[in-house]
Amino acid sequence: MADNSKTEDTASDSVEAAKNASDKKEKLADQVMQNPQVLAALQERLDNTALTPSSYIETLPKAVKRRIDALKQLQVKCAHIEAKFYEEVHDLERKYAALYQPLFDKRREFINGEAEPTDAESEWHSENEEEEKLAGDLKNVVVIEEKAEAAETNVKGIPDFWFTIFRNVDMLSELVQEYDEPILKHLQDIKVKFSEPGQPMSFSLEFHFGPNDYFSNSVLTKTYKMKSEPDKTDPFSFEGPEIVDCEGCTIDWKKGKNVTVKTIKKKQKHKGRGTVRTITKQVPNDSFFNFFSPIKVSGDGESLDEDSEFTLAADFEIGHFFRERIVPRAVLYFTGEAIEDDDNELEGEEEGEEEEDAESDPKKDSSQPAECKQQ
Repeated sequence: MADNSKTEDTASDSVEAAKNASDKKEKLADQVMQNPQVLAALQERLDNTALTPSSYIETLPKAVKRRIDALKQLQVKCAHIEAKFYEEVHDLERKYAALYQPLFDKRREFINGEAEPTDAESEWHSENEEEEKLAGDLKNVVVIEEKAEAAETNVKGIPDFWFTIFRNVDMLSELVQEYDEPILKHLQDIKVKFSEPGQPMSFSLEFHFGPNDYFSNSVLTKTYKMKSEPDKTDPFSFEGPEIVDCEGCTIDWKKGKNVTVKTIKKKQKHKGRGTVRTITKQVPNDSFFNFFSPIKVSGDGESLDEDSEFTLAADFEIGHFFRERIVPRAVLYFTGEAIEDDDNELEGEEEGEEEEDAESDPKKDSSQPAECKQQ
């Protein structure tokens, strides 16, 4: 009986202690909640939480969350349908590439002087026709000696056509070194080839060169492998086909002409005898032609370092630019007209972003309209 009494007393004391502790906590909470600074901090946190979409979703009833999950399932199915859409777009690109090719073949002939355009083919009415007429009238007063000299020059085709494009486009000119220039002057054509039906999605760039003193290849190729399917771990990130890997080709350089390497001399001291000798070794050299020896994406899932990822991303961007812009609109990049169009598009996008910022930022005067450039 004594033991039972002691146990009851101990239990009673524990309950009393717990009650006192609870009372102290409540008093402390009341004191804290009466502090204006604490209340302001809590209110700010609640305001921020209210603006977060995910926090709003968390407040929804379980039945509503279940329906949202069902919508996500539908969204994944939409992504897979979109992937099929892009596969069919790739098939259409292949089909229409065959229709473009005769025109591109004729373009190559005019550029390389293999054919001369007829009067009808060379007729073009530009926006600056009046200015050009005045310029033509001035040319008519040129002395006979200059005319004779021009006739003797006998220019073939359009000299340095593709090299001029490389020089005009910043993305490409940044890759070209001075010692690359004489090689690129032998570039005669660039073609885009799409993967065959039933083959994994890809496209190849073919760079056709005339005979030169640098390498024996007549064609240098670069193939970009693509994927058009939602990522299993992040299906909502799918926005269409993406380049996932690329392969270059072996350049058969002639002796002493490889611009992608340079020879350096280095002094080496023998550990035992202490004698010094000079050795030569080849090290990588900056060159556009490194474009044909890209970084290889690891097949075992191993991640690349940050520099390699940046280099590969830039490579993919250049390949895409050749395919989408340079090859289809070559003459406009030669004259610079396409570059002006690209700059205008970029300015328009930047102005659009500024306008969005003005609308979203209450500190900005919304009565001031964003500048809009007339096209």
